[in-house]
Amino acid sequence: MKFIDRFKYALLKAIDLSGMTFLSPVVRLCYGEDPKLQLQKIGQWIIVPAVGVIAFLFLWHVTSGGIKTKSGTLPNPEQTWLGYKSINAHAEREQLKMEAYDIMGDERDEMLADAKHQLSLLASRVTHSNTEVTKAKYAIEQQAKVLIEPLDREYNEMKSKFKSAAMERKDSLLLAAESLPRGDVEAYESFLADVKAAEVQNDADKDVLSLLKKEIDKIREVKSPDVANALIEQTLAAEEQQFLMKKIELLSDRNRSIQVGVTTGKIVDHKNDFLSLTGKEAYAKARTIAREQSRLSKLESSSYAMPATIWYQVKRSVLCVFTGFLIGTAIAIPVGILCGLNSTFMAAMTPFIAIFKPVSPIVWLPIALIVVSGLIPDPDNNPFIVFLWDLPLVGVYKINPAFIASALTVALCSLWATLANTALGVASIDKDYMNVARVLKLGFFARLFKIVIPSALPLIFAGLRISLGVGWMVLIAAELLSSSEGIGKFVWDQFNNGASDSLAKMMVVVFLVGVIGLILDRIMILFQRLVTFEGSVSV
Repeated sequence: MKFIDRFKYALLKAIDLSGMTFLSPVVRLCYGEDPKLQLQKIGQWIIVPAVGVIAFLFLWHVTSGGIKTKSGTLPNPEQTWLGYKSINAHAEREQLKMEAYDIMGDERDEMLADAKHQLSLLASRVTHSNTEVTKAKYAIEQQAKVLIEPLDREYNEMKSKFKSAAMERKDSLLLAAESLPRGDVEAYESFLADVKAAEVQNDADKDVLSLLKKEIDKIREVKSPDVANALIEQTLAAEEQQFLMKKIELLSDRNRSIQVGVTTGKIVDHKNDFLSLTGKEAYAKARTIAREQSRLSKLESSSYAMPATIWYQVKRSVLCVFTGFLIGTAIAIPVGILCGLNSTFMAAMTPFIAIFKPVSPIVWLPIALIVVSGLIPDPDNNPFIVFLWDLPLVGVYKINPAFIASALTVALCSLWATLANTALGVASIDKDYMNVARVLKLGFFARLFKIVIPSALPLIFAGLRISLGVGWMVLIAAELLSSSEGIGKFVWDQFNNGASDSLAKMMVVVFLVGVIGLILDRIMILFQRLVTFEGSVSV
């Protein structure tokens, strides 16, 4: 029984530390602790939010079809989920391609046979999807034709009518111009008024034609849901086919072990021929052998050039935001402590805080890019960049000037909340604590680490939590503008892609960014609870 109680309190403590306090009533209810109260809390903190989420999804599904864009209607939840599956499938396929490049022996033969079998089965799906797209496009074209034909006739009739009327007005005015009495001001003014009226009528006729033309174009631009769904299925089938064809290629001719074997065989043949040659022929054959040996060395250490997948970009973005966050924290906390301890220093820093705090990341990023590019003009040969590329866990993310500039932008935009909260926390320390420190004759660093920082920790972590949230928002814009690999660049690539599912993939990123931001916030709450005695409810 004691073990069960200990487990209960350990579980409740873990829930409290993680900030997921809405789970506490569930645990307490399982232990039979005041069921009525716990059910009430479950309804308040779990059922009501769940109902809210369901209502949101329902409204999203209902209203998405009415929001028209040039790329089609706003994706509904189902289409967004398909977008997520497409993104995830691309990441999984790239991983399989990498395995296909490295695999050898019987496993390679089995994988190759399986890939060929899957490709043969896929042929009917590709044909069917192409047929469905053709049918859907033909159907929407016929529907549009029925609506457009009467409007086209009306447009042509009105155009002809307005053109004839304009010619009649012009001829009438030319005739009137020939009979104008010279020097008669009143007659000239009357003629000028007639010309102006004719021009106004011409402009009015053009506006009528323009409105009718826009109505016709609007009908042509309507995106059919049936066509969109058929295109999505066609895209999925085509992507699957392309993947299998690439996989077969990587399992056969472009497989590393195959290429190594072929190159090794060539070297052996060249060496056999080399032994019987002299003069220029021997020199030429020796160069060929040297080139093939160099190629063999590169092949043996080569790896599949996998493009950046969404999960790689997520991890790179998280690394970038934490890099910028740590840089900002390293600046903000010491400066904030000095501001809180010394009012004169605070007065000196106030103008800088007031000026730089509102500056947008769109302003900071170009400056950071220029500075970093100036300091690192040749990243491939820069010792610091090469050192980062050689690090065990960090090297795979290929840190470059764009990454560093994005991290600095995050630091410059996110440090202010930590700085302000740190200064407030230090300035709010009970004076009795400082008086006791003076009585005990504690040195500056002893007071700093035994009184100042521990007392200010709740507010410091509140600032850090805000700073990390701000940094995450800033990072997406920074990556988008700097073309640094990450979630921001993924969104920009999808925006420029124009594929039928690009908008759905961008909607996926909205939720992905939100979920990652929530996780980062929970991490900060966990650290805050671990190092402080604060017990406030987290939201």
